[in-house]
Amino acid sequence: MDVVGDYLLLVANTPAGKLTLNVMSLSNLKETHIIQLPSWACAIETKKPGLADQQGVLEFLLSSPVHPPVPYSLDPGKGLLLSDAGNQTYLESQDKYITTRLEACSQDGTLVPVTVFHAVPVEDLGQGWALAYCHIRGGGERGLSWHRRGRVEGKPRGVEDLQACLHNLFSLGVSSPSRVALTACSAGAVPVAALCNRNPNKMRAVTLQAPFLDVLGTMEKPNLPLTLEDREEWGDPVGNLNHRHIIASYCPVHNITPQHYPSMLLTAYSGDPRVPLEGVLKYAKFIKKAIHAHFSMKPNAGCKSAPKIVLNVQPGVNHLGPEDFVQRLEEEAFRLSFLYTELGLDLPLPRRKRKR
Repeated sequence: MDVVGDYLLLVANTPAGKLTLNVMSLSNLKETHIIQLPSWACAIETKKPGLADQQGVLEFLLSSPVHPPVPYSLDPGKGLLLSDAGNQTYLESQDKYITTRLEACSQDGTLVPVTVFHAVPVEDLGQGWALAYCHIRGGGERGLSWHRRGRVEGKPRGVEDLQACLHNLFSLGVSSPSRVALTACSAGAVPVAALCNRNPNKMRAVTLQAPFLDVLGTMEKPNLPLTLEDREEWGDPVGNLNHRHIIASYCPVHNITPQHYPSMLLTAYSGDPRVPLEGVLKYAKFIKKAIHAHFSMKPNAGCKSAPKIVLNVQPGVNHLGPEDFVQRLEEEAFRLSFLYTELGLDLPLPRRKRKR
């Protein structure tokens, strides 16, 4: 929300997941109109926070995972939306990548949005990468009600939503279980790791950054920084027996069983104030033990290569990863190398420098 002169501007998501700008006059409440934004826009960021009221114009950036930020400006009084049409980088990116919006039917009939970014048409996605965002319940992409439907008692719905999204991608030929890698960070690791416990054959590899994996153990400790604050999100396993049963039903650490898990890269930070390192270490220990037990009980399973569980503990207290740009690049390069290796893909050759 921003105030520009005599106008209030609200960024809103339509039921179809598209961004709009709602313009309301503070002097005449009946003067309200909606500014349609480009269909590819997934995120909006104000360029000069706090200065819009002085300038009378809102300057902002629109972007998506395959569109670099494009500058726009809005004059709410005139209803004019202007863009930098000369942004060559944007034009080149727009021609190179495709955005496809899908819907997957979850177990209870709820339609879950999936946004797919790819470089070739969907029917030709037999090779190469496609990036799919599964907007499961519990996230904020479709407003507060969508988030609330994935809290406390609704947490298991997120796991069902994620599974439905994968089935939808498989049925469309976008990918297959042997070529799928799931990636998530922080609390997003919960539905991913829970699905690995329930249906580990749905994916080949998983990368988790600062993952929240011991939900039950963490929420049982009120002395931890976020436990009391997060009870509205996860529930209270100490004071509410029903909450305890629900958390125990999906908690990644407490549902590990001997089976063939996908390969995993777990990146954690030793001083992370939000996700205790103890939970990540416990998860890594338990899942390695379960994999060993699986191959010990079923000698025939030896024909399959054992999954790799890589624990990458980095120093630092930043929950979102290293602040240093070079360190971030190194961490991302390590993650991509892991994915290429586990998916059996040839590493891309380095680009040659152009001669001047």
